[in-house]
Amino acid sequence: MASSKLYDSAAAAVADIHDSATVLLGGVSGTNAPTALVSALADRQVRGLTCVCDSTYYGAEVLHRLVAAGCVSRIISPAPFGSGQGDMVHELWRSGDLAIEVVPWGTLAERMRSAGAGIGGVFLPVGIGTRFAEGKEIREVNGVECVFEPPLRGDFALIRANRADSVGNLVYEGAQRGWNSAVVSAARIAIAEVDHVVEPGDIDPEQVITPGIFVNRIARASSAPIG
Repeated sequence: MASSKLYDSAAAAVADIHDSATVLLGGVSGTNAPTALVSALADRQVRGLTCVCDSTYYGAEVLHRLVAAGCVSRIISPAPFGSGQGDMVHELWRSGDLAIEVVPWGTLAERMRSAGAGIGGVFLPVGIGTRFAEGKEIREVNGVECVFEPPLRGDFALIRANRADSVGNLVYEGAQRGWNSAVVSAARIAIAEVDHVVEPGDIDPEQVITPGIFVNRIARASSAPIG
């Protein structure tokens, strides 16, 4: 019988996230953020995290708590400064207390996808003639100049899913499908915060979007029912 990947709490699920870890965060532009997992991580007061996210203003109340507590030393994001919500991140960056790497959305997704696929990076026709190409290998592919982008791997991934069984098969809802698959596959340990937890066999296999083989841990959202 397969063992359960269900943890008693979000705090238990993130208990071994260590200083200087690279953490890949799911959630798209303020929706479907793994708020319980990120809040539990903030409570641990880890240091030197590299956080990779869609934008710094997604789940701002918890991600900004990580930044304000001094847990984050570097952010990799397509949109590091949010309108009306990114002031703290912006000021820390201007003061030199926070490093920021801006990576376009598609490029960031492809870098994580290549990490998950176990390949050595990708050549993309994006960024030629801009600062995004500085210092990178440029090669002509089928008559088009392309920039080499290395894979982006994470030590941990924190995501939100609608439903899971106890062995980690995940069902997403709405915008959860947009970012989570790349984030989960690129991480050494993937942790899912879910709204509904069911037993193995209770999810139609045709509805599974991320198979349990990619998911290491599951934690119920604070309001998640059992079953």
